[in-house]
Amino acid sequence: MFVSDNLSVNQKGNLTIGGVDTVDLAKKYGTPLYVMDEDQIRNDCHVFQKSMETYYDGQGLVCYASKAFSCKEIYRIMQSENMGIDVVSGGELYTAVQVGFDVSKACFHGNNKTTEELNMALDYHVGRIVVDNCYEMEQLNQLAAEKHVTAPILLRIKPGVDAHTHNFIRTGQIDSKFGFALETGEAYAAVKQVLSYANLDLRGLHCHIGSQILDTEGFEAAAEVMMTFIEKLKLELDYETQDLNLGGGFGIRYTKDDDPPSYDVYMKAVAKVIHDFCETHHLKRPFILIEPGRSISAPAGITLYTVGGKKVIPNIRTYVSIDGGMCDNPRYILYQSAYDALVANKAAQPKTETVTIAGKCCESGDLIGENMKIQPCEVGDIIAVCATGAYNYSMASNYNRLQKPAVVFVKEGEDRLAIKRETLDDLLRNDL
Repeated sequence: MFVSDNLSVNQKGNLTIGGVDTVDLAKKYGTPLYVMDEDQIRNDCHVFQKSMETYYDGQGLVCYASKAFSCKEIYRIMQSENMGIDVVSGGELYTAVQVGFDVSKACFHGNNKTTEELNMALDYHVGRIVVDNCYEMEQLNQLAAEKHVTAPILLRIKPGVDAHTHNFIRTGQIDSKFGFALETGEAYAAVKQVLSYANLDLRGLHCHIGSQILDTEGFEAAAEVMMTFIEKLKLELDYETQDLNLGGGFGIRYTKDDDPPSYDVYMKAVAKVIHDFCETHHLKRPFILIEPGRSISAPAGITLYTVGGKKVIPNIRTYVSIDGGMCDNPRYILYQSAYDALVANKAAQPKTETVTIAGKCCESGDLIGENMKIQPCEVGDIIAVCATGAYNYSMASNYNRLQKPAVVFVKEGEDRLAIKRETLDDLLRNDL
């Protein structure tokens, strides 16, 4: 019935998440409201970690990709689950540090890290800095020399693999702002260059082929390409790769049309490629890192809205207007991303209406989705949009001077506030 296993319907006919009534949450905290199921987050962490233990003998690290959803509470959970993290900015790194996260288990990404961010990475002793270009390589070596330290790095490689996903979220092909290309010899030259620097320790390689990938073929192809490159480096440069970070991009079920394989299937397929390659070519097996983000936080989250208006245009469409929109979920206007939605206070009823859910921003394109099936709704109803735990709060904005919603975590039938709703005064905090 639901795209996520943590959703259900109670005796009142209301939608529940993690055993908590969503209508009660809307009344208690107001809307728009993000709700995150902590048990679901932890369970998905366990699935990835178990797959690493089962198929790769535990010789690896699962790093939560912070850009999906970053806040103090998520880092506390990741720390308690012995997860690593992937950060892409000084802000994400700083947030993790503030809750005492062990950033020796962090990978710091980014195609244009500032000098301030590189200094932060060195000062906080980040475990792996993922170098994206030659300029960054040179600057990082200089900064490390000034601090009399050696920076542990990975080089980001473009494996040239088609990820079968939206053009905006494909990052492994040659025409990408990220990383060093294999096809042109750029990656090989970058390895030679970094090996000449006294204050850089090349731990290994990183690649990422895209996001919301619903099959294993792209990951298997990327692993094969990267292992072939690793062998080349060993034979020609006598460089033995310690770490191989294969990134993330594991797809989830946003609607009933999505059919992703279970997460352990990814690791099983990739581990086989690496095991077989190393055995055949007599290579030492690298330490593997993976970076799931969406696949951990998205299924755990929903967003609750209050219906403020309903506009029927005969023979055209029905607009249902909510008190949020592109400010708290820009993915439809960016990618035309599909979602499942329902009326939370009528969750037991059949979906008999086809509507366009419209946001309140002054933009015609401010929509959550078109031609969406939901229960019959009216003004005052609560609409729940499912699988919004990734790239919603993290991409939220104050367009039209709207306040960002609160974030509530639920666990074992209890709820707690993790991020306060912004106030009007918060909007003016930096105004002079």
